Amino acid sequence: MFRRAMTLIAAVVLLTGFGVAGAFLPVPYLVASPGVALDTLGEADGEPVIRIDGTRSYEHDGELSMVTVQYAGGPGTRMDLFTVLGAWLSPSQAVLPEEALFPPDQTIEEITESQTLEMNDSQMNATAAALNQLNIDYETRAYVARVVEDMPAHGELREGDVITEVDGEAVGDKDEAVELVGDREPGDPVRLTLRRDGRTVRTELETTRNEEGDPVVGVLIADRMDFPIEVDISVGEIGGPSAGMMFALGIMDRLSQEGLTGGHDIAGTGTITPEGEVGGVSGVAQKMVSAERLGAEYFLVAEDSCPQTFDSAAAGEIEVVRVADLQDAVDALETIRSGENLDDLPRCAPR
Repeated sequence: MFRRAMTLIAAVVLLTGFGVAGAFLPVPYLVASPGVALDTLGEADGEPVIRIDGTRSYEHDGELSMVTVQYAGGPGTRMDLFTVLGAWLSPSQAVLPEEALFPPDQTIEEITESQTLEMNDSQMNATAAALNQLNIDYETRAYVARVVEDMPAHGELREGDVITEVDGEAVGDKDEAVELVGDREPGDPVRLTLRRDGRTVRTELETTRNEEGDPVVGVLIADRMDFPIEVDISVGEIGGPSAGMMFALGIMDRLSQEGLTGGHDIAGTGTITPEGEVGGVSGVAQKMVSAERLGAEYFLVAEDSCPQTFDSAAAGEIEVVRVADLQDAVDALETIRSGENLDDLPRCAPR
């Protein structure tokens, strides 16, 4: 009897020990927490977040803040189960599988580079969207962003080549270039006219078939926008595209004699296209907490992100305004600025 009791006690002690030890073993999960909030109308590290050269710019009261999510964990810095469980119980944090931020087929260096490129594209798109909203003209050109090896374009086209014509027809942007190249059967030739280092280059390539069966030559085509002014956005090491809408509003505020906010503190999140469409992003629940801690009165959110707002610890603590495009955001700011018909601001509908 005594031996059985001792065996049972030893087993309980071992199981408890294994359980405690297991709680401190690294697990493949990420913890998302409220991150940095940065006023696009203010400064970062002593420098303006948005600086405009080539035309007059203005400074106004109020804030138009971008907000971020801070992630902990990941390959090489995994957290233990105990920490992850604590985050799961926290009202202001979220637990995600590691693959949500670190795809297994990409290195950390590749992910960092991708986020940097997304931030750069976001800033360019924000500038285009702001200028479009203000009816300021600029030029768009289709250029070769990447040449794929072992494809017809390899050795013939170079990164940076500007595509001006396809089969003799003028090209204005990447969509036109892609449409014109795709207007044939795979295997048919395509004639391209390029601008390379200030000179005109003409070449003819035989198209091939991609996985979808469409005709391609093996290049990634992107838009290069030539703006009449220089817009420089400095946000340090922050990456990703989710600040696009707030960048666009910040640029518009800098270029407008009358400020957009009327002295109010506004925060928000959402991607932006050159046409002004605002897209949904992840981490909205945590970003709302960042905005509420910042003291923002209103939070602009992409229509697609509305479902995330109801799960935020800041729900009910900050006024959430739903927008589908940049015009919606401008209209909402006009209402806030006037102080009239505030009840008519578009809201996210309850689930």
